[in-house]
Amino acid sequence: MTTSNTSAKLVLASTSPFRKEILAKLGVDFETASPNIDESPIVNETPEQLVIRLAELKAQAVAGNYPKHLIIGSDQVAVIDGEIIGKPHTHECAVEQLTNASGKTIRFYTGLCLFNSSTGLSQSESVPFDVVFRKLNNSQIENYLQAEKPYNCAGSFKSEALGITLFEKLQGDDPNTLMGLPLIRLVAMLETQGFKII
Repeated sequence: MTTSNTSAKLVLASTSPFRKEILAKLGVDFETASPNIDESPIVNETPEQLVIRLAELKAQAVAGNYPKHLIIGSDQVAVIDGEIIGKPHTHECAVEQLTNASGKTIRFYTGLCLFNSSTGLSQSESVPFDVVFRKLNNSQIENYLQAEKPYNCAGSFKSEALGITLFEKLQGDDPNTLMGLPLIRLVAMLETQGFKII
């Protein structure tokens, strides 16, 4: 199919304002829907397996309400020293996370799923992105947390804002991946479904 945008409409199976903002960069119409799934890991599940499974579950969870749509599911985890780290929620946990990240590399795995609810076709993959932290002292950590309060962000930082000051370098194919939605991969997936952006 070569026409711009098929009859299938886009749905983002997420209530994340960050993912919504990223998808809006493509300039296409889309709806958002809350997937309401259990995000608990399964025993012995790798971070990559976890994010792919949850991205697929999110996309499929809203399919009943969107039977002729292209549904986007995404999930992300951060891993440091082999351990998954989540959202800190409190100042104390954020201090602990950033102290532990100082001078180290955090790998983010972002699961992406594009589910065609009319055909049942699903495309999924995990996209990695590395964040290398500078050596941080207690004052830098405290000043950053007081300024930005990133307590609802995995890893205790917002890379699109002041969090960039914490890093030595970023390594990955697509900076959008770090914020939760790998647009380069998504565009490729959409095009296989005949949905052209440009």
